[in-house]
Amino acid sequence: MSAAEGPLVVGVDSSTQSTKALVVDASTGRVMASGQAPHTVSSGAGRESDPRQWWDALCEALRQCGEAAHEATAVSIGGQQHGLVALDAQGDPVRPALLWNDVRSAPQARRLVEELGGPKAWAERTGSVPGPSFTVTKWAWLAENEPETVRTTAAVRLPHDYLTERLTGQGTTDRGDASGTGWWASATESYDQETLARVGLDPALLPRVVRPGEVAGTVRDTHDLPFSKGTLVAPGTGDNAAAALGLGLRPGTPVLSLGTSGTVYAVSRRRPADPTGTVAGFADAHGDWLPLACTLNCTLAVDRIAALLGLDREAVEPGTGATLLPYLDGERTPDLPHASGLLHGLRHDTTAGQLLQAAYDGAVHSLLGALDLVLDTDADRTTPLLLIGGGAKGRAWQETVRRLSGRPVQIPEARELVALGAAAQAAGLLTGEDPAAVARRWDTARGPVLGAVERDESTLTRIAGVLSDAAPLLEREPDRR
Repeated sequence: MSAAEGPLVVGVDSSTQSTKALVVDASTGRVMASGQAPHTVSSGAGRESDPRQWWDALCEALRQCGEAAHEATAVSIGGQQHGLVALDAQGDPVRPALLWNDVRSAPQARRLVEELGGPKAWAERTGSVPGPSFTVTKWAWLAENEPETVRTTAAVRLPHDYLTERLTGQGTTDRGDASGTGWWASATESYDQETLARVGLDPALLPRVVRPGEVAGTVRDTHDLPFSKGTLVAPGTGDNAAAALGLGLRPGTPVLSLGTSGTVYAVSRRRPADPTGTVAGFADAHGDWLPLACTLNCTLAVDRIAALLGLDREAVEPGTGATLLPYLDGERTPDLPHASGLLHGLRHDTTAGQLLQAAYDGAVHSLLGALDLVLDTDADRTTPLLLIGGGAKGRAWQETVRRLSGRPVQIPEARELVALGAAAQAAGLLTGEDPAAVARRWDTARGPVLGAVERDESTLTRIAGVLSDAAPLLEREPDRR
């Protein structure tokens, strides 16, 4: 490995199922070393993880980076959004973290929306109408179902906050991740006292919101990580805001991310406030906004369908009339937390490959339906759609997005964009640059462009019709007997 041209920084992506670390040359964006380690998520009614696994995975990923990590002068953590981490007075978890895709708090979400003025009031105050993914609903669920846990909780953190605090010893977060909690008011960029009072959460339990470009702290010397004492620690942020930094996004460029969840988002200079709840009005990590729509079921759900059919994930065949809504974990967009997967239009001549293509179509339909709501009204609709995430490598995903969107699709060559965005944030601490400008200097969005094809309106119309007709089934709460 040749020598770096500038100082080294570390960017971390602590995602739902693994933690990745990149050591990056701050001058060129070249990845000098990398590491990855897994962690587990519970199955069943809830989705939970032990936060200590995230720390162990971070330690292992950095160990794999070798000496390069020791030479880094700044580090930043990007992490999965919305998760509720409850800590005791010693900073240890009092229970496993409730993750973003744990939808047990759907009743609490509905009640909170009703009790605090309805959807429009929520959108105006916080930028979003909270669903069961949002942290505030998880705290309300915890208070109702595990009051002893609440009594022993001395600090409430998000996943990236937990890791940052273990590095620095200080409780901090950033505006990007805080905006996904439901208790951070985007109108005032501060914690919302009325919301906190309603759910019985003492604001003293929450971390300080660090400003973009501010140093969150320095690495303390009470751990086994390879960093030197005094290494700068950036604020970090949520995974989607980190990926936006990693792409160097400018306003008006749409992104579709295909991971465990699916997201579509764009940077905006205007504070979003969608009373329908389709678009979450998140803040980004450097002073603008990141209107975003998210589905719970994306690559994991489609891979599950492929496994049930005994097919490789690329073994799709052109569809006929079958429609498959792959809502295996309930769904967030559309807001159907109790839904399960639904298949309609099965015939004697329907093939397994056609069913798999129908699963892709069902997953992409939900995301594209929110695309126009995410983009500002004056955005250029011919701008290529940036396709990122693990699914972006798959030909079936690429062609499905291309066919159903009718837009040109660009596939950035850079991988691990969340970790790269975190690295760009760390580099910005050293250079004084906007992290998005750092990423543009690194040319992270470079990649092939697939030209636009005619939009498949008939498939979109058919899926929308099935979704509408099946509403009573999809909205029905499951029988728990």
